[in-house]
Amino acid sequence: MKTAAIISKPAKPELRNIVPKVVEWFAERGYKVLMDEETAVYGSNENVIPRKEIGRARPDFALVLGGDGTLLSAARSIAPAGIPILAVNLGSLGFLTEVPIDELFPTLELVDNGECPVEVRSVVDCRLMRGRECVEKYFALNDVVVNKSAIARLVGFELYVNDECVVHYKADGVIVSTPTGSTAYSLAAGGPILMPAVNAFVVTPVSPHSLTQRPLVVNDTSLVRIDVQNDSEHAFLTIDGQVGTPVNHGDQVVCRKADHSVKLLKIKRTFFDVLRNKLKWGQR
Repeated sequence: MKTAAIISKPAKPELRNIVPKVVEWFAERGYKVLMDEETAVYGSNENVIPRKEIGRARPDFALVLGGDGTLLSAARSIAPAGIPILAVNLGSLGFLTEVPIDELFPTLELVDNGECPVEVRSVVDCRLMRGRECVEKYFALNDVVVNKSAIARLVGFELYVNDECVVHYKADGVIVSTPTGSTAYSLAAGGPILMPAVNAFVVTPVSPHSLTQRPLVVNDTSLVRIDVQNDSEHAFLTIDGQVGTPVNHGDQVVCRKADHSVKLLKIKRTFFDVLRNKLKWGQR
C-alpha cells in the first residue's frame, strides 16, 4: 500500500475545508494516510503520530500544508529519513512552498504518476561545542545564526574555515547559510543569492563594525567554525529562525554539510521564476 503523510501549519482556518478533501483524494487512490497532530484537528484519522516520528514510518512522500516556516520545521523532522516533500503554500510569501493551493490536486496527480521532479537541497549540520563536549546538535535547511541577545552590545566572533582563522568580527551576529537560505536572512543582511544547486555556504556578518568585512562564499565541503567571544553578555544560536539555545563565551558553533539532504517535489517553475514572482527580482 502507498503511504502519504500530511503535515500542517497549526491554526489555519482554511485547513478545515482542505484536509478532508485531501484525505478523500488519497483514499480514492489507495493511500494509507498519516497525519501529524496539527492536521488531525481537521480530519479524523487513526494514523496520527507526532511530527518527529513520521520519518520512522517511511511514507512515500509528505504533503506540507502551510508556509515556509512549516516546511522548515517538517524538513528538520523527516528529511533525515530521505522522504520527499511536496510543500503547498497557505502563507503570504511562500518562497520555498511554491505550489499554490489552486494547483494542489493537479500537482498531487503528477506526484502519484511519478511525473513530479525532485530538487535536492543541502542541509547544514550544526553543533554547539562547549569545551570538548557537543551540548546541542541541529540540522538547518536555511541558516544557522549566532547573534547578540542584548539590545545594544556587539559580540566578538572568530571565523575559522578548515581550522584556519579567517577574520575577527565585531558585529550583531554571523549567519551561515545554505544556498536555499541565501534568499532569507543572509540576503537581508547583504549576502549574495545562490542557485540551489551551488555547492557552497555563505558566511554573512550582520551589521559588522567595519567597512571591509563582507559576505564570504565557501565550498560546502568546508568546516566552518565560529568562536564566540561575548564576555559578560550572552549570545544566542538560532536554527532556521525557529529553534535555538543561549551561547556562552568560549563556545564554538561548528557547521558542516549534513550527510542527508532535503528532497523537494517541485512544479515546473525555475528558480528565477520564483525570484521574479516572489521577491520581485529584476523588475523595473
